[in-house]
Amino acid sequence: MSPASSRKVRHFIDIHLLDAGSLRGMLDYAAALKRAKQPEKPLLGRTLALIFEKPSTRTRVSFEVGMRQLGGEVITLTGKEIQLGHGETIGDTARVLSRFVDAIMLRTDAEEKLHEMAEAASVPVINGLTDKSHPVQIMADILTFEERKGPITGKVVCWSGDANNVCESWIHAAVRFDFELRVACPAELAPSAETLEWVRRNDGRVIVTRDAEAAVAGADAVVTDTWVSMHHQDAERRHALLKPYQVNERLMGLAQKDAIFMHCLPAHRDEEVSTAVIDGPQSVVWDEAENRMHAQKGILAWCLNT
Repeated sequence: MSPASSRKVRHFIDIHLLDAGSLRGMLDYAAALKRAKQPEKPLLGRTLALIFEKPSTRTRVSFEVGMRQLGGEVITLTGKEIQLGHGETIGDTARVLSRFVDAIMLRTDAEEKLHEMAEAASVPVINGLTDKSHPVQIMADILTFEERKGPITGKVVCWSGDANNVCESWIHAAVRFDFELRVACPAELAPSAETLEWVRRNDGRVIVTRDAEAAVAGADAVVTDTWVSMHHQDAERRHALLKPYQVNERLMGLAQKDAIFMHCLPAHRDEEVSTAVIDGPQSVVWDEAENRMHAQKGILAWCLNT
């Protein structure tokens, strides 16, 4: 049985399910590891299982390299290689894997699959992405923001586009890290009433508007994402709705002069963001991509109680 099973299990399911102190600790440790000339290897002898039901570039490479740099081992599986939810329940798969590995990362579609795995596993389960949220990405984004702009507390971040799974995790982060988030989006693609009610109950500062220019004005960072994701079937309609929310030079010009542009990638150039912006001096998208690895080191170390 995995050594982690004898201790209280620390899952990383969603940002809003964790307290601010734990989240800050993960990022502080990630930043310290990134600065270290001789990286620590606190996960020597530990093994991480990566399960991908959705394709990935940054998530796979960043978790694999990050775990190995911490001294651990990785086994990577796809939905086609294992009987996840077909031929065997997700819970039974979680129970079996818990006997072999010390942590599980799942990248999937339905949020319910992630929760089912976490409920059954006796080792930490990490959300590598669902259709509902993408918390590991936003942890890397906060790390990137603070490298460029200092503490994010009290700052203003603007999201322009579909209030998708990445935006959902930005909303969670706005409450936990105490900054203002302005979400500019068409009414049809706005955050859910349930999410906004959670923000209200927690005294968060999240403003939803249809006016992209008003949302960007004076912002410290401007963030967007692709208009059409893997599970969307209505590409033409979505493009029509989201065209006014493209992040281009004119829109970026309304933000603070030293504002940064962020995108989780992959990007569709000259759709949600102009080539001039993503390749311009305010863009930090490559830093974000690198910081996926560093932020995930902090998450892994926290989950495994190092």
